[in-house]
Amino acid sequence: MNLSQKSDQELVALAISSSDHKAFTEIVERYQVMIRQFLRRLTAGDTHMADDLAQEAFFLAFQKLYTYQGKGTLKSWLHTIAYRLFLKQIQKKPLLELDENQSILISEPQSALEADLLAEKLMQRLSADERVVMTLFMSAEMSHSDIVKVTNLPLGTVKSHIQRAKVKLHQLIEKSQLVA
Repeated sequence: MNLSQKSDQELVALAISSSDHKAFTEIVERYQVMIRQFLRRLTAGDTHMADDLAQEAFFLAFQKLYTYQGKGTLKSWLHTIAYRLFLKQIQKKPLLELDENQSILISEPQSALEADLLAEKLMQRLSADERVVMTLFMSAEMSHSDIVKVTNLPLGTVKSHIQRAKVKLHQLIEKSQLVA
């Protein structure tokens, strides 16, 4: 069985027990796009910061892999590391919040890339807390309880951030002019 067919737990065990760098490389390959996208949304589209944080997150994950106990999913554990690094970064250098009342011009996405760019543009209008819970909920397809584990926010707060973000995004789309 090659590494791509192994479960996350098997890859973690291989990486820990034999310092198998190929096993950890497989973990990175499985999750790098997801973690980078998560961080791009959190950083309101700052790709340089997101890439730096993603690289730092995987480096830290490699160093701390022995602490992963398999109680939650590896995906949640990696998102937690990335989120905590993001929080440290914005303590040093806060992100500029965009005016949510400012209208934006959006067009119907013609490709997956355009849809992703549109999502980033819309997510810039949310607060950092709303961005994180919406990204984990929609893009990472995490449950409310998984989001609680990643963010350490109370369940009620997670639910209200998701609801508030959905309303804001819906309002943004409604007041934007759709062009063909």
